[in-house]
Parts: sequence; C-alpha cells; structure tokens
Amino acid sequence: MTFPIINNHHPNPFPTKDSQTFTLKHIYHHGTGAKNYKTHKRLDITPQYLTKHAHQFNEFVNVLSQPRPHHNGKVVPSQEFLNLDEIYQQLDWPKVHHGKNPYTIELPIRKSSKLGTVQRLTERHTPNFIDSYLSYAHEVKGNPQVLNRINLEWDDKVKIEIPDVNDKDTLVSLATISSNAYVKFPLDQDEKDKSDWIDVGDYIPDEGNVDLNFGWEDVGLRGHVFVSNDNKTIVIGVKGTSGGVPGGGSDETGNNDKINDNLLFSCCCARVGYMWTTVCDCYEKTYTCNQDCLEKELLKEDKYYQAALDLYRNVTSIYDPNEVNIWVTGHSLGGAIASLLGRTYGIPAVAFEAPGEMLATKRLHLPQPPGIPKHLENIWHVGNTADPIYMGVCNGASSTCNVAGYAMETACHTGYQCVYDVVGDKGWRVNLLNHRIHTVIDDIILEYNDTAPCFEQPPCRDCFNWRFVSHDDDEDDEPELPNPLRPKPKPKHSSSSSTSSSKSKSSSSSSISTTKSKAATVPTDKPEKCLERTWYGWCLKWGEDDGSDDGDANDDV
Repeated sequence: MTFPIINNHHPNPFPTKDSQTFTLKHIYHHGTGAKNYKTHKRLDITPQYLTKHAHQFNEFVNVLSQPRPHHNGKVVPSQEFLNLDEIYQQLDWPKVHHGKNPYTIELPIRKSSKLGTVQRLTERHTPNFIDSYLSYAHEVKGNPQVLNRINLEWDDKVKIEIPDVNDKDTLVSLATISSNAYVKFPLDQDEKDKSDWIDVGDYIPDEGNVDLNFGWEDVGLRGHVFVSNDNKTIVIGVKGTSGGVPGGGSDETGNNDKINDNLLFSCCCARVGYMWTTVCDCYEKTYTCNQDCLEKELLKEDKYYQAALDLYRNVTSIYDPNEVNIWVTGHSLGGAIASLLGRTYGIPAVAFEAPGEMLATKRLHLPQPPGIPKHLENIWHVGNTADPIYMGVCNGASSTCNVAGYAMETACHTGYQCVYDVVGDKGWRVNLLNHRIHTVIDDIILEYNDTAPCFEQPPCRDCFNWRFVSHDDDEDDEPELPNPLRPKPKPKHSSSSSTSSSKSKSSSSSSISTTKSKAATVPTDKPEKCLERTWYGWCLKWGEDDGSDDGDANDDV
C-alpha cells in the first residue's frame, strides 16, 4: 500500500535563501502526575509509519476535506457530521490548512536576516547541571549575590539564528506547529494491541497496558518535533491545555493540564475562595502564601516544567544542540512552557496566547546573566487584545475561567510582546473564544497586512495584594551553605592527611554565606558530607558523616 501524496504547500510560499521547509519527524510524550512521571516515549513519523497507517490517515484527511454543512448560517448538527464536528473541535485545526494531513504537512519558516544575540550557561547541556543549579537556586531563594559567588560560567554573547517573527508566513507556520501539538492519531481498533511508541526514559510501564492510545489519552506533556529539510533547525511544539478552556482541543490530559495551569498562573495554588480545591498546600491564611512551598511545588518531578526539561534533553540526545538550531513554540499553557524552556537553555521561543509566565520564571529562579536586557532573551509572546487569558483579565467570580475552575491570575510576560489590537482595530469584544489557536491563525495573523509590532512590556507586577512569606526569615544567624561546585570543608578534628586538609581550607574559602536556613542552624555532633556527586564535582546530596571511610575519596574531588 502506498501513502498518497497530498498537496500540503503553504498558500504563500517564499522562495528565498532564508526559508526552510519543516515537517513533523517525532512526537514525544512525557508522563506527569504521581504515577506516570517516569514514563517517557517517542513516536517517529517515518515513511514506514505513514505507510502502515495509510488507511486511517486517508479517512482522516477525507473528513477534514469535507465542507461543514450549514443552514441559515448555522452548522447543521446532523448525525452524519457528528464525527466531523468532533474532529474539528479535537484538532482546533486552522481553516487555511483544511484538507491537509497534520502528519505530512510541510511548513515554510524563514530565519531572520539579522542574527540574534544570546548569553547562556556554558554547562547548560552537562548532565544534571541544570537540575543542580535549580535546586541550589531554590535553597538560596534565588539571591543573585549568592548565585554570583559560585562562579557560574556564562558563554560570551554569541550570535544565533532566530525565526523571523516579522514575517507573516513564519508566524502562521509556528502557530500551526503549536496547533499540531494538539493533534491526536485517529485510533485503529484493529491495531489496539500494538504500539509504535519507543521507550526513551528509565521507566518501562506494563507492556500489557500499552496500545495506540498511549500518548494521546495518557496524562502528560506532549511535544511535536518538526525538522527542517536541511536537518539544521529543529522546532519543538509544546502542547497546550486540553479541554475545559474553549480552543484547547480534546480533553485527554485536561485534568492534569488544569493542575499545572493553576499552579503556574495563580497567586497561591489556585486559592480563589474557600470552596476551591487548591493544587498545593502553600496557602496559609488570607492573602498569605508560603513562597518556599510554591517554589518547591514547581520543581517537582511530576509537574510540567520538569517534564519539559526531560523532553528537551531527549530531543538533544538525537540532535546535537551544538550542531543544530533548536527553537520552541506553543499555544496557551504550551507557549508558557516553551518560554520557560527557552529561558532555561537560552534558545529562541515563540509563544501564542500564553498566560503571563513572569511569575513562574521568578519562582523557578531560572538562570539569567547579571544585567541581561530583554532583547537578549529571544522570547516573543504573540497575542491579541480580545483574549482574556493573554491579557490577564480572565479572573473574577463571573469570568469563564473561574467558572471552568481555572485561576488565571497573571498578566506579566518575559521577553517581547507582539500584540494584535483587534479590539481597537476590529471592534472585537473580549471573549475566551479568541484564545483559540485557529482563530489566531485564520482571523488575526492572516487578516492583518503586517505582523504585530513587538515591544518590551512596561514594568509589571502580579499578585500585588498577596503577602509571600518564608518561615526562616526570622532566624538571627546567617548560616553557611556549601558551594555546590566544590567539596564541603572537612572538620578540624578530621584524621585526613595534610593534603586533604589543605584542600579543605581551599574549599572553606569558597563556601557561600547565604540566606537563613533552619536546618543549617541545628547543632550536630557529626558534620555533613557530600553523599552523591555529578562527575564534574557538583554535590547532589548532602548528609551526616557516619564515621565510615566510604565516600572519602569523593569529598576530595
């Protein structure tokens, strides 16, 4: 059986030297939640895969190609078109691409004629480095003076290729990749006991429970990876919120999406009222929240930020980040995650209709060179003034977000904002339906002659009426925390050799004095020692010295 060739050319292709054609090559699914966060699989969109499922794809495309029945301007809800309506709702697929197969579509993207400038961590791709940095930054509460003392190495400002966000066709293609991340494979019941997904994580689930539904109905974060025709540029599209919010596609991961939405974009665990179920235990009393608790929740392994880090690492395991350009994009929640990922690794990110993610950026203490201006972040937020989520006004007792159980309380974005003023230009009213990605593509980007101008957001502060506290703020002494890049000094009574002693003194001089910690002020007869290190010397785990000789060699690394 041969797979049919479908005309997937963009309506306005541009034959320039800076244009490239991108096609879907891989789909990653990273499990989240208490039970599934160790599950991570990859689906390769190969010619063999497309041929194997050609029958389902043909039916899929045929349905997408059919006109939607109307009568007096309204969609006819006839039984024969129920599946069609479900597919349109499921995909949120733009009209400009109707009739095109989401798995074989070719998307032209132009790189900017002007290179971007970036400054990022030198060791960002070293195994465990980012996790160790984030853990330590959480311990010292992101204090920049303390973080500067551990002598983090930053690459010099370098030039990198970035997408041309001033090009309409490029924005449409990036938005289409964001929309593609919602696409589910048309299930084939005859193939239910077979799966094309490949394990790429450490955890292997019960194979008896794995079928074609995996990746589409399992809880987790999904990333659709598009690769340029010259294999030199990768675009990762991160899936946004499913279900609940109009325009979110199907609801296969809706509950878990809502948990992460409410954690990332609320002031305190979605504590809106006493009748709300909070998503963490950080709320203390009226407009008072535990800051340390919030930061710890965001870093948990079963949450989306950690899943996004793993997704990026799996992509870079097959595409060397030193040899290829990696860009990220996404819609809504997916756009915010893409922005956080871009900031972490210093890669270009284009987000569509994303909620304000500046608050999450600060709570995660994402790496930032001292004094870096916003134009070096290479993050762009595309939105419109009639989208209450993007504008940060989808809150309050009568809002649709509130009714649906979403506490969308943030409005501040990082990087640049590229805003289409459809309220002023077209007279649109603020409505949650304007948050949909296909509305953004068909009725906004393609309807304007030019792309929206991009600018830095004026000074902005979220949750100004909340008080965020830390329970070690009242300690009198300022304890010393070990420098995670160097070994902890050994106690004076240690029986180590003079060589070890001299190393301890050297390490002691580089210990860091930081913010207060209760645990560090508790007296103990046994000094702490490094129990586990990365191969390059970063201490991952500190514990009490049990008096044994095990691990002494590690202490002298």
